[in-house]
Amino acid sequence: MTRVTTLFLLIGLICLVACTPVAVQSSEPRNLTPSATWSGDYPIAALDQLPSGQQQNRAGYIGDVDTFARIWQNFMPEAALPAVDFENNLVVFHRNVFYYNRTNILKVTLTEGVAEVLAMETMSAMPVEDRAAMAMAVIPRAGVKAIRLDESTTVEID
Repeated sequence: MTRVTTLFLLIGLICLVACTPVAVQSSEPRNLTPSATWSGDYPIAALDQLPSGQQQNRAGYIGDVDTFARIWQNFMPEAALPAVDFENNLVVFHRNVFYYNRTNILKVTLTEGVAEVLAMETMSAMPVEDRAAMAMAVIPRAGVKAIRLDESTTVEID
């Protein structure tokens, strides 16, 4: 090979590498579309079944089938456990903390790897005593590094 040919090959290689797109995480928020959602009541006596560190918060996530099965048994004891592919998905939840209000997850937004659950609640003045309303949604796991538990707290995904 001549020096000229080698030089052209080297320049071509540099151009190829320089033009290759680099995968960057977008700072623009994007909605994560749930593939399934459920709403119901969750007994306060079973809060210890929620993942550790997420038992006192409005929002959280479930990342494995064993935890999901324990929570589901308390959430909808008469319904069959839904099949969730936890390798590719997570289950996020939103529940009442102070007042008992029916709740539904409206959307889940992902911003810089942090998923935030936006839920709608009815309004009441009935305090949470023996049960809290709770909603759950299956979202894609890809790109989710953490879940926002409240205004100032996040928890990393295992």
